[in-house]
Amino acid sequence: MATKLFVGSLSYGVTDDQLKEAFEEAGTVVSAKVIMDRETGRSKGFGFVEMGTEEEAQAAIKLINGKEIAGRAVAVSEARPQENRERRSFGGGGGGDRGGYGGGNRY
Repeated sequence: MATKLFVGSLSYGVTDDQLKEAFEEAGTVVSAKVIMDRETGRSKGFGFVEMGTEEEAQAAIKLINGKEIAGRAVAVSEARPQENRERRSFGGGGGGDRGGYGGGNRY
């Protein structure tokens, strides 16, 4: 069964392919993904690597945690399951008894 690893402190220039290549020393890499910001398209500085087996994942943690990838020491650990997050609403509303937007000078 594949094991997913969290990789933090990535250099912002690291690509999925570079991440995969770095972890191939430890065994079979099922997938490697650098997480990108949706709005800017830039790296968020972390990613996930899925190793083929638990043993390969543990070997990757020992081998790569604290080592440099693209000139920056990375932190590698077993990924935790994603928490359920409630959808955020950015809608607004007025409030109070004025029924809406208020503001402005009324005098």
